[in-house]
Amino acid sequence: MIVYSLLCSAEHEFEAWFRSSAAFDEQAATGAVACPMCGDTHIRKALMAPAIRPSSKAAAKPVEEARATPTAQESDQQAAVVQVLREMRRKIESDCEYVGDNFAEEARKIHYGEVEAHGIYGESTDADREALAEEGIEVGRIPWVPLEN
Repeated sequence: MIVYSLLCSAEHEFEAWFRSSAAFDEQAATGAVACPMCGDTHIRKALMAPAIRPSSKAAAKPVEEARATPTAQESDQQAAVVQVLREMRRKIESDCEYVGDNFAEEARKIHYGEVEAHGIYGESTDADREALAEEGIEVGRIPWVPLEN
């Protein structure tokens, strides 16, 4: 799996996970990737910083030395992320069918054309998600934040 920072044509930035670079290219070309803030499907990759592992010296620092309270900028960024996740939740709940624990079964029915394609959401186990991936059924996992503080 790979995570990309993405931008819509309105310059909203968000992240999304894909099985591979080719999977992103294919989904973006077909309009299957949409901005969670405005629904725009004209999506492109944003500039991303590479993941850099900390030096062994930095990794050896005790946990007690870590800063416990976020800076004001980090707090603002966290609040913005939570707001995006809340908007995503509202959009999913309004546009998709809740299928509860039957998520994997319903995803298969849609994938194999047994029912008309439509948006669904619900719960699944790690084993269910792995089995779906092995069958070529792409699903996403979204942190389900409360709608209020």
